[in-house]
Amino acid sequence: MKKILVFIFCIIAFNANAIEKKTTFNKDLFDKAQSEGKTVVVSSWIKYCTSCASQMKVLNKAKNEFNNIEYFSFDVRNKEIAKLLDVEYQTTLLIFKDNKEIYRSIGETTKDLIYKAIKSSI
Repeated sequence: MKKILVFIFCIIAFNANAIEKKTTFNKDLFDKAQSEGKTVVVSSWIKYCTSCASQMKVLNKAKNEFNNIEYFSFDVRNKEIAKLLDVEYQTTLLIFKDNKEIYRSIGETTKDLIYKAIKSSI
């Protein structure tokens, strides 16, 4: 019985993480943010990816701590966006400043390293 309850809990927890994920990337908004001189952070994810959920939690906290930054995310299976940004893997984190990509990581979920990358772009 205990195993069944643990299994049900895991299913609910993973589904909750999946619900949080949605594509917010929009090419027009991305271009506008860059033209306004903002730092732009883009992350990729895929449904049921635990490292994606971990990275998103860090980025959600960062949204509250760093001003003048635009955050976008997208499902890496969206081939149009993935091709535009040259992203092949989920949990890819990109930072743009002055219309240039200045940071790229794959699989980074550590708060300290993500914050360091964001701080260096401001």
